[in-house]
Amino acid sequence: MKSLINVTISILVVCGLLWFATIKLDASSSAGGEGILTVYNWGEYIDPELITQFEEETGITVIYETFDSNEAMLTKVRQGGSAYDIAVPSEYTIETMVEEDLLYEIDHAKLPNLQNIDSYYLDLPFDPKNKYSIPYFWGTVGVVFNPNDIPEHLTFETWEHLWDPALKDKVFLVDGSREVMGMGLNSLGYSLNSRDDAELREATERLKSLNGNVKAIIGDEVTPLMINNEATVAVTFSGQAADMMWENEELDFAVPQEGSNLWFDNMVIPKTAQNIEGAHQFINFMLDAEVAAQNADYVGYSTPNSAAMELLDEEVVTDERFYPPVEMRDNLEVYENLGLEMLGTYNEYFLEFKMSLQ
Repeated sequence: MKSLINVTISILVVCGLLWFATIKLDASSSAGGEGILTVYNWGEYIDPELITQFEEETGITVIYETFDSNEAMLTKVRQGGSAYDIAVPSEYTIETMVEEDLLYEIDHAKLPNLQNIDSYYLDLPFDPKNKYSIPYFWGTVGVVFNPNDIPEHLTFETWEHLWDPALKDKVFLVDGSREVMGMGLNSLGYSLNSRDDAELREATERLKSLNGNVKAIIGDEVTPLMINNEATVAVTFSGQAADMMWENEELDFAVPQEGSNLWFDNMVIPKTAQNIEGAHQFINFMLDAEVAAQNADYVGYSTPNSAAMELLDEEVVTDERFYPPVEMRDNLEVYENLGLEMLGTYNEYFLEFKMSLQ
């Protein structure tokens, strides 16, 4: 009897210890803290060597997670179950996060490297005075193509070229409602921020007439296809196009003259943050000229860091396909926060178009 009691006590002690260890593990994995920084970013959007460098310089351990859309990121932050200290949303999502009180204000006094950012990319309408966000990368939406596989007249200076019969079953589209609906709207001379249902309906029908040319609507998978000459034309982001062109020198990139998207991705500190001081350290680290230059060289997107641009190859920063001058940018539009209802309308029309491809 005594041995049975001892065994029972031992089992209870072990269970108690396991329970305590589990609680501590859950707390450490979800709460974060001064020695941990949890970064939530787009995939393939930072040089991994820089994370190691930041850890070595600060003693902070970085937990790095990725998302594939602003909407997915926003949903996770809204839920609040993960202690994200840094996130990198796009401009219209930043507006939404500010409206929903999901972000901490950023202390500029802790960011001496903020002086490296070109003033063009500061104090923009989606975040006046950059109270909640700091520039990370920027770029455009356009068309990457292999001129050797298509007729000479198809230069994609106009969206109209996507509808050319010579491109039957050769066009890949980025899987994003704002990008594809925006392309349809721009091709008709409308704003890519249109809230007019008649214009959105017309744009959807216009997109449906592209059906014979569309091979697929996909995401990052298009990169190896273009690199390996398994695809001919793709509507995609400028930085993704730059990656393709780095690997395949036959490729070219153009932003149609009717207009397109000029986007900005900024670093923010969500209210899920458990290491606000570390978040400021990380932002300031990424604003360092040498760090930003290395990151831009690795990622391929355009940097807003003027000090970093002085360190990049002149051939890169003078390439107007990826660093369009101000007069060219003036013909581009930044996505506006359309609100949940209108965004739902865009998604519905986009889904209707996608269903028409089947």
